[in-house]
Amino acid sequence: MGAPASLLPELEHVVQHGSVEKRAETLRRITSLFLDGAKAFNDEHVALFDDVIGCLIEEIEAKALAELARRIAPVANAPAGVVSKLAKSDDIDVAAPMLKSAALTDPDLKYIAETKSQAHLLALTNRLGISEALSDILVERGDREVARSIATNHRAQLSEGAFGTLVKRAEQDGVLAEKVGLRTDIPPRLFRQLLMQASEVVQNRLLAQAKPETQAEIRRVLAKVTDEVAAKASPRNYSAALAAVRALHKERKLTEADIAEYAKAGKYEETIAALATLCAVPVEVVDRLMSGERADPVLILARSAGFGWPTVREVIGARPGAKPSGQVMDAAFENFEKLTATTAQRVVRFWQVRQGTGE
Repeated sequence: MGAPASLLPELEHVVQHGSVEKRAETLRRITSLFLDGAKAFNDEHVALFDDVIGCLIEEIEAKALAELARRIAPVANAPAGVVSKLAKSDDIDVAAPMLKSAALTDPDLKYIAETKSQAHLLALTNRLGISEALSDILVERGDREVARSIATNHRAQLSEGAFGTLVKRAEQDGVLAEKVGLRTDIPPRLFRQLLMQASEVVQNRLLAQAKPETQAEIRRVLAKVTDEVAAKASPRNYSAALAAVRALHKERKLTEADIAEYAKAGKYEETIAALATLCAVPVEVVDRLMSGERADPVLILARSAGFGWPTVREVIGARPGAKPSGQVMDAAFENFEKLTATTAQRVVRFWQVRQGTGE
C-alpha cells in the first residue's frame, strides 16, 4: 500500500510518546497526505487512514479537531469512522462541518438528532437530503430556528405528521407560517388550516409570493376572512368625523402626525376617517377591518401610507376594547418590520377592488 503503510511506525511513536502539539502536527500532515490522494485511494487505503486518524484524534484539542473537520468535510470518500466521531462531538465547531457529510449513516443521524444540542439540529437541517424519519425528530425536538430552517429546506422530506406539527407551531410564528405555506408538498388540508390561522399580514405575503395555481385558493380564504370580520362589526356613524377630517385635508392635507394625534387622544372615529381618506379606502371597509381581533389591517394600511411604528402603535391602542399585551405588540412590530410597502399596497388595492365590485 506504499505511502499510507509507511505511516504506521511514525503513528506508533507519536501515540506513545508525542506531545499534544506533536500529535496535532502529525494529524495535519496525515490529513494532507489523505487529501492529496483521496480521489485515487481505494477502500483499503481509506480504511487505513480511518484507523490512523482515528487513533490520533482520541486525545487532541478541539481547535485541531475543528480544523480536521473543515478539511475533510468536502471529501466524498472521507473516512467513515472519523466522520462519525467528529459529527458526534458535543463541540458544534467540530461537529458542524461533518453534519452535512453523505458518509453519515442513518443510525448516526438519528443518534445526533435525538441527543445533541439545538445547534447540532440546526446544522442537520441544512443537509441536502433529509429523510422523513430524521425530519420527524428534528421537527419534534427542534426550537424555533430549527423548525424555520427545515421548512425552508425544500429537499427535506416531511411526513404528514411533521407538517401537522409545523402548522400547529406556525400559529404562534408568522415567519414559520410563511415558510411552511410556500412548500409545494404541504398537504392541501394542512395548507388550508395554515392559511386560516395565519395573521393577515402572513396571508397576504403568501398571496404575493404564491404560484398562480394556489393564488385562487388564497384569495378565496382572504375573502372569507374579510367577510367574517364584516359580519361581526357594529355600524358606526362617521358623518361628523369625515366632515372634519375632509375639511382639514382640503385645507392643508392630512399627515401621519394628525392620525397619531387622533389615536393618542382616543378619537377613534376621526382616526378611522383619516386612515380612510389617506389610503383612499371607503370608511366602511376600514371600520370593518379595524373592528376585528387582529391588528394586521393597521399594519397594512400604515405601511401602504408610509407610516412609522410609533404611529402604528398608537392606532393599535386606539381600537375599541384594545389592551394589547407586550407580547402582542412585539409580534405586531415584527410583522410590521417584515411587511413591504409593495405587499401592503397590493392588499389595499384588493380591499378597494372588492368594495368597488360589490363583493
